[in-house]
Amino acid sequence: MPTRSLLSAANALHDVFGMGRRVGEDWNNGLSPADARLAHAVMGLCIRKWGRLNAWYWPRLNQSSKGIPVRTQIAISIGLAQLAWLPGVAVHAAVAESVELLADPKNGFPPHKGLANAILRSAAKNREFLALEMDSMAAKLDRTPFSDALLRAALSDGDAPECAEKLSTLWHKFQQPQPPAYVVLDGPPPEGLVSDAQFPPAWRLTPGASFPRQWLQSGKGMVQDISSQALMAFDWPFEGDSPTRIADLCAAPGGKTTSLALKFPKARIFAVEQNGMRASRMRENLAARGIDANVAEAESVAWLQGGGKPFDLILVDAPCSASGTIRKHPELNWIFNLADLDRLADAQANLLEAAIGRLAPGGLLIYSVCSWFPKEGADHLHRLLNDNPKLAPAPIWPDADGKGRTHVFRPDPLSWNGEGFQGFAVVNRQ
Repeated sequence: MPTRSLLSAANALHDVFGMGRRVGEDWNNGLSPADARLAHAVMGLCIRKWGRLNAWYWPRLNQSSKGIPVRTQIAISIGLAQLAWLPGVAVHAAVAESVELLADPKNGFPPHKGLANAILRSAAKNREFLALEMDSMAAKLDRTPFSDALLRAALSDGDAPECAEKLSTLWHKFQQPQPPAYVVLDGPPPEGLVSDAQFPPAWRLTPGASFPRQWLQSGKGMVQDISSQALMAFDWPFEGDSPTRIADLCAAPGGKTTSLALKFPKARIFAVEQNGMRASRMRENLAARGIDANVAEAESVAWLQGGGKPFDLILVDAPCSASGTIRKHPELNWIFNLADLDRLADAQANLLEAAIGRLAPGGLLIYSVCSWFPKEGADHLHRLLNDNPKLAPAPIWPDADGKGRTHVFRPDPLSWNGEGFQGFAVVNRQ
């Protein structure tokens, strides 16, 4: 029988390659820490190297032109990934348990057990050579039209012929799993956390340190990428030194709401989230951290258009392609449809227009997306400034050389060790 770790990895891979959807947040629930590590390693390798895995075994199929079910592809890929890149997994386990993934008629394809066994046993004859052969394959095999467009968008000059080396370097970086960053909210950090070298206010786990689950559950700390932390480290001379009313839109899971509450403890904060489960989880997170905020379970545009007093600060962390999270969510490479960018950009524009309608005179609007595509960020800024004479750039972040200030937030993709992020700030000068 395959282990629970491999079953979890196989089901998560089926979500991606069989259903075309993202890996669920609870995909590895119930696994022991050791099983979760193995499942995560197997799943990550298969997703990041899916192209070369397919390219290796496809010519070895007897009738490759007919194709094979996705469950068979997953089982073979799981076995090959372990044989090539996880030397701590025994050959017998890598082969037998991968083959057994196909045994269940509901979740596998039993007629292909022999096919998978033959391919994997052949690959297992020389694991070292298998790894060398796989690693020598062209990295382009693991890229899609989405990732190619993403790389060009991340590099402002990505379409230039001389940028080929930069594109390759950036793709290699995107293939490295993203380590989490933390915020210390109360008291000293737990053992194993050290200040981040690039952005010292953030904290990172030292190699081998245990995940600080109890510390996080206590509300004394939270996980937040350094891009979000840097975005929230803005500075603006509000009238009276502090905003009175703040709206945090699309606010779950509550990290930025927490940052706003700590930054402006006297302000009245409204955190808006449409998804009921995410809103409920946000309430729990805020309560554990001792954060006082009004949580509204509502669609943000409708909530803004519902009327009421204006806001001194509106944070629009808009739904987006999430292309900047590809290090953490490599499945985006295989499932995102570039045609969806227009739909997302339209929704973002509607959200921005609704937010502007509730922005008080002198009020600050901060917009952000975890995306590299200009259509989701810079293009909105240009349109807003052209169409709204009352809006002006608000320089609230240090610029790239640290000597001035800028109204645009966009870390350098090659040097920044956080998620891909872009944002801007404008002020209502009416």
